[in-house]
Amino acid sequence: MVASSLAEQDALDLTPLADCSNCAYRDTLLAIGTCKPGDRCVVAESGRQIDRFFKAHPVYALNYTQDPFWERRAIAAQYLPTNHLRPLLTDPDEAVRRVLAYRVPLDWLLELSKDSDREVRVTVADRLPEAQLELMANDPDYLVRAYVAKRLPKGRLFRLVADSDTEVRRTVAERIPSVSLGLMANDQEVNIRRIVAQRMEVDDLAMMSADEDWTVRYEVALRAEPELLKQMLDDADEEVSLTARQRLDALAMEATHAAA
Repeated sequence: MVASSLAEQDALDLTPLADCSNCAYRDTLLAIGTCKPGDRCVVAESGRQIDRFFKAHPVYALNYTQDPFWERRAIAAQYLPTNHLRPLLTDPDEAVRRVLAYRVPLDWLLELSKDSDREVRVTVADRLPEAQLELMANDPDYLVRAYVAKRLPKGRLFRLVADSDTEVRRTVAERIPSVSLGLMANDQEVNIRRIVAQRMEVDDLAMMSADEDWTVRYEVALRAEPELLKQMLDDADEEVSLTARQRLDALAMEATHAAA
């Protein structure tokens, strides 16, 4: 029974095994046991084995920058000295270029900012120095622009206030200086207008007190000054008018106590 079970396990073992007979390392690394078929092997088409090989022998990564197998090039790129990465900036496989986007010096990143692969550009947007980040604000992919919106200096977010993507505009609404939020007071998304009403300067809230959505007007009522609250007492929504009344009363009480 035990022998049968072991035989079944061997039959199910799909670990790739390379042919060592013609391997360039047969008489060196293999002979001294620092590479091992099925475990640490650069010849097998197995990412795990290739990675273990380069982890043990990073110096050999230089020999595989032009290898025909994309995964071997991508893993080799993880172990290459930085000054040997430039030839791979135009590698035909996006997996290789994704590795480079994480590893290249910051002053090389602009060379990858127009890459055809979105993941490469996302990584670039996540690493690019702030002074250059605005160059990616018009990227065709919303996810790249979202990363730009998260990192761009707050005073330079104006160009994204009318972005076509909701998540990009939401990030802008959460980060843009409060004095500039009036630019987003008429955003088409209710959730974004609510953020605007929660953050904008109190003196600017009047422009949102007649918003078509009651939840936006409710946010206004939670922060408005007495003069604006009086105008909202007759709001069409009961929750909004009640909130305006309660805040007016609370503010009046505070004023009375302060005078006393």
